[in-house]
Amino acid sequence: MNKYLAWLPALMALAAVIYKPVTEARKSTPESKDISFAIYKSSNYSSNIYDNTSAQVEITVEKVNSKGKHSVIWQKVLDAKSLNYYPSFENALKQNITIHNLNGGKEYLIVNYTLTYNSKGSELRMHEGVIVKDQNSAKVDISI
Repeated sequence: MNKYLAWLPALMALAAVIYKPVTEARKSTPESKDISFAIYKSSNYSSNIYDNTSAQVEITVEKVNSKGKHSVIWQKVLDAKSLNYYPSFENALKQNITIHNLNGGKEYLIVNYTLTYNSKGSELRMHEGVIVKDQNSAKVDISI
């Protein structure tokens, strides 16, 4: 019995040394994530068939917490314009945003974008989503 009691102070000292790093690791510090967008046309829309066709882009960034609650934290709508006015990949429309105060292991971002094509009054909506979870930065390519 005395043998076990002799180890008790050593175990208590070890527990005290381990306690602080473990509690600090469980606490998540606010972090920032960078997201870059590139919007470009993926095809050559110079044919006459595309003259009356336009595209509108709507981008939404949502923060999702550990309970699954979604909160919109950034949103942008690019007005509809003719398909041939969108730039090629090399000259893409670019925008960078930084999202601050994310709770590292408990929150992540979802980037949703909707492309709305309009051709002579007929509309087609295409929706896409990208999860930004593990890295500090993300690149989202949106091809029209």
